Amino acid sequence: MSKTTFHEYRAWDVPTRIFHWVNFTTVICLIIFGLIMLFKKELGITGIDAKVGLKEVHVIFGYIFVLNLAWRILWGFIGNRYARWSNLLPGKDFISNIQHYIQSVKSGESEQYIGHNPLGRLAVIFIFLLLVIMAVTGLVRAGTDIYYPPFGSAVLEYIAEPGADLDSIKPYIADGTDKDKAAKLKAFKGPFGKVHIYTSYVLMFMIVLHIFFVVRTEIREGGGLISAMFTGKKVLTRKPADLDQPGD
Repeated sequence: MSKTTFHEYRAWDVPTRIFHWVNFTTVICLIIFGLIMLFKKELGITGIDAKVGLKEVHVIFGYIFVLNLAWRILWGFIGNRYARWSNLLPGKDFISNIQHYIQSVKSGESEQYIGHNPLGRLAVIFIFLLLVIMAVTGLVRAGTDIYYPPFGSAVLEYIAEPGADLDSIKPYIADGTDKDKAAKLKAFKGPFGKVHIYTSYVLMFMIVLHIFFVVRTEIREGGGLISAMFTGKKVLTRKPADLDQPGD
């Protein structure tokens, strides 16, 4: 009877783990408030004050989300090996790595990785793309809907009537605004809102898919994938396929 040997490897550094849980928390909060705003009539929420209030809370969580995402993008250039973009973005051998990984899964002896496995890398990159789209479109809507930074001041100056007090202009109220410019602004921000909403649907689907495959990988391949996002360490029974790959 063969004895299984366990080896512990450092995978996710502290900033990466902090990003993960802050991102998870803010995205869940954004989804909740986003759905409340989307179905506010069905929930009996009426009135401009309630509409603006919900939007403000959503935007505040959005700022935390954007700052956290911006930090993670930067950390991808200066973090440890498994946090870097060079370890996430597909390289010249990526297709063959995917093929080898899939073959190993089919054989019942799945390759183990300290970082993300090849399919996991694809999913993570796609999720990051969705997050960036959500961040950009969200900031545009924050500025055009309720005149919040970084675009709010410029938007107010654009739609204000000549001589109007900018501080007197309120979200969703036409008083003090130029009707033609307000109409142009509405047409401009519309596509950003649609992209924001539909991207959020895709992101929600990817979150569910991500959780499913994380649990599935944990059960079938082991390695402490879930606990590693708390401890930063993976415990593997075989030599990691990415141990000798460049990236440090």
